[in-house]
Amino acid sequence: MSLDPVWLSRLQWAWVIAWHILLPAFTVGVASYIAVLEGFYFFTRNEVWFRTSGFWTRIFAVSFGMGVVSGIIMPFQFGTNWSRFTDATADVISPMMAYEGLMAFFLESSFLGVLLFGRKLVPNWAHFFAAVMVAFGTLLSSFWILATNSWMQTPQGYKVVDGRFLPADWTAIIFNPSFPYRLAHNVTAFYITTGFVVLGVAAWLLRRGRAVEESRLMIRMALDLLIVLVPLQIFLGDQHGINTLEYQPAKVAAIEGRYDTVTPMPLTLFGIPDDKNATMRYAVEVPHLGALILTHTWNGGIKGLKEWPVADRPPVGPPFFAFRIMVGIGILMLIVAIAGQIMMRWNGRLWRSDGFLRLCQWMSPLGFIAVIAGWVVTEVGRQPWTVYGLMRTADSVSPSLTGTDVAISLAFYVIVYLIMFPTGIAFMAGLVRRGPIVAEETAPIESGRPGRPFERASTLADE
Repeated sequence: MSLDPVWLSRLQWAWVIAWHILLPAFTVGVASYIAVLEGFYFFTRNEVWFRTSGFWTRIFAVSFGMGVVSGIIMPFQFGTNWSRFTDATADVISPMMAYEGLMAFFLESSFLGVLLFGRKLVPNWAHFFAAVMVAFGTLLSSFWILATNSWMQTPQGYKVVDGRFLPADWTAIIFNPSFPYRLAHNVTAFYITTGFVVLGVAAWLLRRGRAVEESRLMIRMALDLLIVLVPLQIFLGDQHGINTLEYQPAKVAAIEGRYDTVTPMPLTLFGIPDDKNATMRYAVEVPHLGALILTHTWNGGIKGLKEWPVADRPPVGPPFFAFRIMVGIGILMLIVAIAGQIMMRWNGRLWRSDGFLRLCQWMSPLGFIAVIAGWVVTEVGRQPWTVYGLMRTADSVSPSLTGTDVAISLAFYVIVYLIMFPTGIAFMAGLVRRGPIVAEETAPIESGRPGRPFERASTLADE
């Protein structure tokens, strides 16, 4: 049996990045959340902020370490599996990856040491500043990684010399047409993902009568964030879709499952894509709605995939189904955010509603699923290209690579990741079970003198 090194290399990359993306989807948001908590503690000296910040800092440290280990593998694969892509694009991509390491990773890791180990060693202002720098570092990392990915999606500012992409305009390279939309959409998704994790963890603690004051604080903050960001994300997703229609119309046709050009375009709610025969089987459609969503007109339309040569068409199934999973989760998130606000502010039933608190727990992992679904839409939808419209995936793989080589390394990656990630998740779950109150902790330094041990939060009976 012949093993295809291109397909296996894509599978290996998908396996690695699907696990890795779970970590920035959480750490970007939780780093900003910790900075907010530290800020409130700095200005109010209310120890509930201090305890809550310490709780999430410990969890952040574990996820950050896992992210470093899993993230190192990806640039390593550029050399082992994708050397022709690396050789052709190195003059454009390598500087941006270097900026991510020098400007973002070093900033995060340096100040994370102060954030983790400096509670009793540095003044409050320094600890607060360290939290802000860690949060800023995660956002800088997102900036450079997404600038790199966006250039591969909508390349500009380059010139091709002897088969290599050389920079001609760095402003155009970094701020390429899809970058602002991709950055806003992804960072907002990371914040929403973190918001639902905080909401679910706090609901779990509150249902068990643990750290009640901190749990209620976390729930209020999460719901206040989500009621703003979830509707904003729907708007950003719409704008990102319009941008994608302009620069990657074949991707949008795959997302919509549109093989034929039809005007006005219906919205396909469900169907079974058949790429071989270029048709959507068992389609369930709503007339005009696709035109209204994509073109903001009642009678608009887009080009169907049959307008492109077969070799230039992306596979329809993965982006078609992944997009609907992402949108469905977004709608459910909006319902939960609205319901939480109603119950918290209008009738005061939130703290006593065991059913809603359980729902919040079940919602915790859905943000991660939506992020992975969005990644599938973005990356599978741009096939068969690594640099969209310019360099094919089949031409990007290392020339001497064999299918057996990739199969062996993929097996090792699968084994290692299935050990590392469950172990890390189990460790973070243990931190959650301990709750945000640890008796041996003390408050940070005030005027050079250690603070007293803080008291435990009120229990449910005290409430």
